[in-house]
Amino acid sequence: MTEQPRGVVVRALRPADLPALVRMEVELFEAAAWSPESLASEIGGPGRWYVGAVVDGELVGYAGLWFDGFDAQVMTIGTDARFQGRGLGRRMLENLLDRARTLGAAVVLLEVRVDNDPAIHLYESVGFEKLGMRRAYYQPGNIDAWTMRLALRHDEGGPA
Repeated sequence: MTEQPRGVVVRALRPADLPALVRMEVELFEAAAWSPESLASEIGGPGRWYVGAVVDGELVGYAGLWFDGFDAQVMTIGTDARFQGRGLGRRMLENLLDRARTLGAAVVLLEVRVDNDPAIHLYESVGFEKLGMRRAYYQPGNIDAWTMRLALRHDEGGPA
């Protein structure tokens, strides 16, 4: 992993971030990218919490969490290709997990493409475990996904 850029700030996303968010979403996820309307509703949606990684005033990463009152779900994590492999995804994930703990979530769940080895490694390195596979989860393309789980509370198989 390359050293994290200096001056990284992780902060809550706001509507003004939408153009940079849409650009990264399309570059990273191509045909599977969320629409601008979906991204806008996610940023301000009920139970949602989105953060962005900012370097020298530029939004270069984003991550989102949804909390339903019991479980938290990592909705997405994306880092501009120029900044991948520098620890920004980990830093944003840690922010999401801290938020999930603050909200009192019992577990955190996520789906990840079965062929996304860097993301799978990141998730496993913080304690996520594979639960099972969702066939043809990502569309278009019929790409399978691992469902992963991290217990946050002792009564859910996690730390006390």
